[in-house]
Amino acid sequence: MGKITGFLEFDRQEQKYQLAADRVRHFREFTLPLDEHDLTKQAARCMDCGIPFCHGPTGCPVHNQIPDWNDLVFQSDWEEASRNLHSTNNFPEFTGRICPAPCEEACTLNLENQPVAIKTIEQAIADRAWNMGWIKPEISEIRTGKRVAVIGSGPAGMAAAQQLARVGHTVHVFEREPKAGGLLRYGIPDFKMEKRHIDRRVKQMEAEGVVFHYNQNVGVTKPVEELKAEYDAVIFCGGAEDPRNPNLPGQELEGVHYAMPYLVQSNRRVGQEPMRGNGEAPILANGKNVVVIGGGDTASDCVGTAFRQGALSVTQLDIRPRPPEREDKLTVWPYWPTKMRTSSSQAEGAEREFQAATLRLEGNKKGVLTGVVCARVDAKRQPIPGTEFVLPADLVFMAIGFAGSVQKGLLEQSGVTVDKRGNVTANEDDYRTSDPKIWAAGDMRRGQSLVVWAIREGRQAARAIDEALMGASVLPR
Repeated sequence: MGKITGFLEFDRQEQKYQLAADRVRHFREFTLPLDEHDLTKQAARCMDCGIPFCHGPTGCPVHNQIPDWNDLVFQSDWEEASRNLHSTNNFPEFTGRICPAPCEEACTLNLENQPVAIKTIEQAIADRAWNMGWIKPEISEIRTGKRVAVIGSGPAGMAAAQQLARVGHTVHVFEREPKAGGLLRYGIPDFKMEKRHIDRRVKQMEAEGVVFHYNQNVGVTKPVEELKAEYDAVIFCGGAEDPRNPNLPGQELEGVHYAMPYLVQSNRRVGQEPMRGNGEAPILANGKNVVVIGGGDTASDCVGTAFRQGALSVTQLDIRPRPPEREDKLTVWPYWPTKMRTSSSQAEGAEREFQAATLRLEGNKKGVLTGVVCARVDAKRQPIPGTEFVLPADLVFMAIGFAGSVQKGLLEQSGVTVDKRGNVTANEDDYRTSDPKIWAAGDMRRGQSLVVWAIREGRQAARAIDEALMGASVLPR
């Protein structure tokens, strides 16, 4: 906790944003950090609440010791706060930027709608640690002689690789793309998290002994059996990338795309990487009317990207009813509530349509998209007759989630058991698959989820692998 009466003395204060009219002109991060004085006051608000739900299973998947590092910030011991934070979270500068902060919803002060600004403080601790040079490679003094292959360099793969390298294993990461990060790099726009944060973590990991192999699509360019023969353990952290297909009439029209190819293209463009060499046409929103189907984070990222590319208008369709402005605390706290939330991208000028189902996509005789036919839906999400309306559209992005992991290639070749959703079958105790030499973690195991859950699973799977290889482990669970 911080100051015992801090929650009574200081109001909640968060990072502010650049004005929307300014931030849509670039792809850089646009948050305006609090100064040290204000951060100290925010940390002081952490109260002696008895049971800190913020770092229990309801609040923080990696079990960050939030009251502890809030107190350390209040005492101005930032270096110890950084050590504490890194003891549970390998990449707090990632989660401090892009985690939706279930810890704040679980905060006792959220009963009064004034939770501690945990996410803001977490980012500040991580950023200060980098700026002060406190984050250094943690190189193992022993070598176990065991070799581990990590498939995928998203947050789960990076966390698993770093943990395993720090206890002396030889760790090789195989990544399909030219650079590490997975959807952290290619899915999340720079205005939410600049890629320099990933790059310096990769450098740290390389100094710790992790070897990255890029442009290696295991199951396509490199056989799985070859990896199993070369390594003592293999962990699948390839994510859940198979998009859910809405099977809309007119889906084949020119101008209709899944969300991820659009975001990946944009991120490659911003990162000055070449496009894939498969002849894919550029997807750009400049001067166009854009409709985004879906109400989640990926849809919001499409909205913000379209505005930065110069879209004329952006409309977001959400099949869910408009949620209440405030939740009933006594019903849902400390769990994640359904309530009205407006992302920074939506606040840049998006029109939001709730209880709106997409019936079909319309086009001209040349097969080019011209509009989206929608209707309001009832409580069972069925279209209500007579409520149809048409939105003019030059571009449509379908952002309605993922059906699971891509089966072709890695999973088919490995032969591991998958569940009915296409996720690799492995429990949360040992993360081992049906093949005793293969483990799985992150979205590939649990399905589409948060970055913080991927980090947790990567860390826990690393411990399970270490125990299997060595008989015991000093890695935290």
